[in-house]
Amino acid sequence: MKDMLRNSALAKVALLVLITIVLCIPLAQIRGLIDERGGSQLQAAHELAASHAGPQVVVGPLLVMPYVERWTEVELNDKGQVKARIARSKPMTHLVFPEKVDLKGRMAPQERYRGIFKVLFYDLDGAWKGSFPAFDPAALAHTEKDSTFELQPPVFAFGLQDVRGIQGAPALRLAGETAKFLPRIPGAADGSWLARGIHAPVAGAALQAWERREPVAFDMKMVIIGQERLSIAPLADETTTHLTSTWPHPSFGGQFLAVQRTVTDSGFEASWAVSSLVSSARKQILASQGGRDPRAAGAGQADALDSFDVTLAQPLNVYSQSTRAVKYGALFVALVLMAAFMFELFKKLRLHPVQYALVGLAIALFFLLLLALSEKVEFWLAYTAAAGASVLLLMVYFSAVLKGWKRGVSLAGYVALLYGTLYGLLASENNALLLGALLLFGMLALLMIATRRVDWYALSGRDSPAPMSGSMSTAVPASA
Repeated sequence: MKDMLRNSALAKVALLVLITIVLCIPLAQIRGLIDERGGSQLQAAHELAASHAGPQVVVGPLLVMPYVERWTEVELNDKGQVKARIARSKPMTHLVFPEKVDLKGRMAPQERYRGIFKVLFYDLDGAWKGSFPAFDPAALAHTEKDSTFELQPPVFAFGLQDVRGIQGAPALRLAGETAKFLPRIPGAADGSWLARGIHAPVAGAALQAWERREPVAFDMKMVIIGQERLSIAPLADETTTHLTSTWPHPSFGGQFLAVQRTVTDSGFEASWAVSSLVSSARKQILASQGGRDPRAAGAGQADALDSFDVTLAQPLNVYSQSTRAVKYGALFVALVLMAAFMFELFKKLRLHPVQYALVGLAIALFFLLLLALSEKVEFWLAYTAAAGASVLLLMVYFSAVLKGWKRGVSLAGYVALLYGTLYGLLASENNALLLGALLLFGMLALLMIATRRVDWYALSGRDSPAPMSGSMSTAVPASA
């Protein structure tokens, strides 16, 4: 059995396959550790959201007008005659959406830490301008026959996903006069999109204009802190927004993409223009006020409120990058062991299975070292340091086991080339599949060409590797 393992190329190949499979165990454990650390980062983000502020969804501004619907119920006796007249009433709420809203804001990025984990926040310094249409009593729907309405003064409402993100005192002017914000939104149904927010009573010149059935203009300035994502629901007949930031890695989403955007190394600038004709946000708000689940509101949709979003995205998530890298772990181990096996064949050397296993472990530990370093320094620097340490270790080891420093350097250079190729795969996410396929094809082609004249039967039955027939020396890779 021992002689067969030493002299049979087929047996050695089978053993290398077995070693590669066994090395998948530590690779799987490293990948599990990466997932665990990534989960810890998400937990850190949730903890900061609980103690500071989470992603923000802006709903508003709009007017909320409370009113009372009154009617009289007639109670008849057994003979069909009027026995009594009973006055009935119920409180109602009417939402008035703006005609036009124009938002100009600047998103300043902030980095906060929970332990070693970094979470991205932003400060939105925003200025809202717009107007509400003249109130039309015909917009109120009668729910009872011959009912009348008792109108009450409306309030200016501004819904926000996490009101803890409001910094300082917002400045609001209604019809040219200063108004003061108060907590919560009166008349907002529990669980509705307006359940969280602030309001300001409409009084003075604004209330007079409202009662005269005239438009009411507003001008508001507010600083909002949020975590990574900002979503804005377009409630006006025409909603226009212009946002700028020094963050160079934005991600635009939602149901409405920016009509114009510019992204440079110094930041981004984006503009949106959304009409109420193409948005279901109003229907979703009204449906949620009626007690329905907000996520099921409007036109049968089952997702979140119609909005346009911008996210200050992390350019490189070290855990997702590490996960993508370790997926190539088994392939890397196999390629390095294959190269060592080619040296054993062509240079008439004898490598022990323990030596192959140690080389495979060195490759596997590269991914663990990459994870540990990337939590402390930039990913490219962590990758360079981990790859450099791995290549240096393998160069020293191969120089000894292959009986020559030139052989050790050449094989270490091959490993360095593999690491460089892997980094290219990670850096070019859109072309990763193509580059990976080309790498595999190229390595297989090189192996087939280099061994095209090897007599594998002869190798399996001799005490030492047989020389190649013909001009085999021309088929040996330059690195050998």
